[in-house]
Amino acid sequence: MVVKGNVVDILNRRIFKGEVEVKSGKIVSVKEANHNQENYILPGFIDAHIHIESSMLVPSEFAKIAVKHGTVATVSDPHEIANVLGVKGVAFMIENGKKVPLKFNFGAPSCVPATSFESAGAIIDADDIKRMMENPDIKYLAEMMNYPGVLFDDADVLEKIQHAKDNHKPIDGHAPGLRGEDVTTYISAGISTDHECFSFDEALEKLQKGMKVIIREGSAAKNFEALIELLPEHFENMMFCSDDKHPDDLLLGHINQLCERAVAKGIDVFKVLQVACVNPVKHYNLEVGLLQKGDDADFIVVDSLDKFNVLETYINGELVAKNGDSLIESVPFEILNNFDTDKKKVTDFRFESSVEKIRVIEALDGELVTNQIESSSLIADGNLVSDTATDVLKMTVVNRYKNSKPAIAFIKNFGIKEGAIASSVGHDSHNIIAVGVSDEAICKAVNLIIENKGGVCAVNDLGSKIVSLPVAGIMSDLSAEEIGKSYAELDKMGKQMGSKLRAPYMSLSFMALLVIPSLKLSDKGLFDGTSFKFTSLEIK
Repeated sequence: MVVKGNVVDILNRRIFKGEVEVKSGKIVSVKEANHNQENYILPGFIDAHIHIESSMLVPSEFAKIAVKHGTVATVSDPHEIANVLGVKGVAFMIENGKKVPLKFNFGAPSCVPATSFESAGAIIDADDIKRMMENPDIKYLAEMMNYPGVLFDDADVLEKIQHAKDNHKPIDGHAPGLRGEDVTTYISAGISTDHECFSFDEALEKLQKGMKVIIREGSAAKNFEALIELLPEHFENMMFCSDDKHPDDLLLGHINQLCERAVAKGIDVFKVLQVACVNPVKHYNLEVGLLQKGDDADFIVVDSLDKFNVLETYINGELVAKNGDSLIESVPFEILNNFDTDKKKVTDFRFESSVEKIRVIEALDGELVTNQIESSSLIADGNLVSDTATDVLKMTVVNRYKNSKPAIAFIKNFGIKEGAIASSVGHDSHNIIAVGVSDEAICKAVNLIIENKGGVCAVNDLGSKIVSLPVAGIMSDLSAEEIGKSYAELDKMGKQMGSKLRAPYMSLSFMALLVIPSLKLSDKGLFDGTSFKFTSLEIK
């Protein structure tokens, strides 16, 4: 097979009219040739950090869509399914991913559960990490979110890191806002990347201290604009990622969109493509070709180097997408889950109180971090209730692995004026999380999730809508087109109910993520992510 076009040789920073010859999945030659083809041939795009589960798709269905956008590989942390099903969940992701051509590179989740302050469905200990690090299918130690454990020499944390070092595998970081001596200590432990930088200065400090910074642009967390101006000078030590991308967004684009935006800012195309295509291969030692003789034939054909409309995608020499159509077929798979809690009563969501002030989570659109603010309480019949006038709404996290009392908090900026929304995608332990205008609405939404053993839903006086997620309570057994359409309709319903957030369900899913400051809610209670301890809802 010979593919002709303008060859983009990123490693040697040149573009020339040429042809790529492929035999048995390998590139046997890349040479100059005269022809009339105006398209461009370049290495495929790589998402340098993504939780496939957040697309609500199993890996094989994710692949069908990603290849249409020129993605040939991912660096994937199966942390979400691991919190539900443990090592068994990681094995499911690996085996399902092997059934399709896209090159999934899975890591060993380092923090399951993410903290001791929440209830997860499984535990992955240091012995489990040792076995996974010895597995050639595991490419790296996934994001070390327990940065306090690193800073204070927690024995279990350091043992997990050592197992990665013993097997010569990279260690991913996760340290939002960590600066100064603390980040120096964190890096010196052997942690080499961070995708959690949310300011220019933070990312610059981490780059200057030897870290690789991954620019994240997902469905909820969007840091591209804050960090992109670092790329021209630091392109050798940066990568692109989406971290968490919902199915409706994935249908529209992937890493190709970030390349288009970067080039539109006047950044040199070779620098942009090194970040998008080359650096993940080098850093994670991926078995992904870079359009050189002898490489795996993993490359794409695009119409231009400013729009990056993908015309063809090849993986190991196989044409897997053409002109917007995926050539990957769906494959059968087993449905696994871990969901064991009874339906709740409205009274379960009462919070008896007489205080005048409460601590409130302030959600920030496009950010995983939250603020901690104070608000006047609204009490009805001795019960703290939602105040739609001030947009301070009741929120709950319900343990989905066993029967226990729901945890209660209040949150600002969701903007809902009627009903409630809920989800069993609640990072990191994936308990049920809901926010609504009344205890009745919250209870109805939570029970709808329980009845379906997983999903995302909205309820109001006119009815209810749910996207069922039967695979571990976080993924669908349907195609991206089906789940994307259903999710888009659900997103529309949430916004019609008053939410002004760009991605209300994605934002909701992170309100239980305790390792991101400042104030979050776990199934065990309100948690101060700055001091890393529980705090009270009531201010007395």
